[in-house]
Amino acid sequence: MKLPNAQRVIVHDNLDGLSAAVAQRIAVAAQVAIAARGVFRIALAGGETPRRCYEHLRELPVEWSKVQVYFGDERCLPRGDAQRNDSMAHDALLKHIAIPPGNVHAILAEHGARTAAQEYAAILAQPLDLVLLGMGEDGHTASLFPGNPATECAAAVVAVFDAPKPPAERVSLGMSALNAAREKIFLVAGAGKREVLRRIARGEALPAARITGAEWHIDTAASPD
Repeated sequence: MKLPNAQRVIVHDNLDGLSAAVAQRIAVAAQVAIAARGVFRIALAGGETPRRCYEHLRELPVEWSKVQVYFGDERCLPRGDAQRNDSMAHDALLKHIAIPPGNVHAILAEHGARTAAQEYAAILAQPLDLVLLGMGEDGHTASLFPGNPATECAAAVVAVFDAPKPPAERVSLGMSALNAAREKIFLVAGAGKREVLRRIARGEALPAARITGAEWHIDTAASPD
């Protein structure tokens, strides 16, 4: 299938195949970045599809001491809350690998969306090497929702209010920071994503469709073809 703005689209037989392939793709990207620049800067995504990818990734050879981990978005919930993206990433990946704690840069969303966005913008001083992205059934990515003012904000990190999914208050990398990343990878699985992919293929400018030059990994259940 073809998607506007996509660098390429890869369809996998199932979620496990998608997850394993993207994990391998991340490991190779890390090796290339570390060889070129001495560091690999990655932003992780939340959600169930990335979780499976992280479980595969923790088994692969990565020079974790030279990896700097960031997050594409975070929910304004107390630190350690099971619904936070950094909690999922910790359980699925970070607690299983030899990465220095100082290499993991959480969004301090417990400080409130506006304050946390300002704090994270100060940390995110350089373009990321790779951003992992999911997509909701409404076409949102990270916490950039259709019609939400944060989606149109030019800032690198944005405060999100009135999100249509709870919690309503969030922090997200902005469209500018996502598009500035050297590489962008979407992980999209499940029949519930089929219709929104069809809408994007028809040219609807949903937030996920506005990420340029991304590599889309989808499973057959999500594929409109």
